Amino acid sequence: MTSTLTVEPLTAVDRCDRCGAQAYVRVTLPAGNELLFCAHHGREYAPKLRELDAEILDESERLGDLQSATAASAGSSD
Repeated sequence: MTSTLTVEPLTAVDRCDRCGAQAYVRVTLPAGNELLFCAHHGREYAPKLRELDAEILDESERLGDLQSATAASAGSSD
């Protein structure tokens, strides 16, 4: 029997380990330790983390969804 680990999506409560902003990138190091980064720091550290063979889950595409929803609601306040 094989088991699949499911990773919970990041929420507004999850904070960047570098600056404290909302986390959009979850990094799992080969030893199993986990780091959370905002989109900015996730992009900054991604090359080095890939060298370390870390697993990177990047949810930063959600930022575009948030910006679209904010712009749509701002335009509908007639």
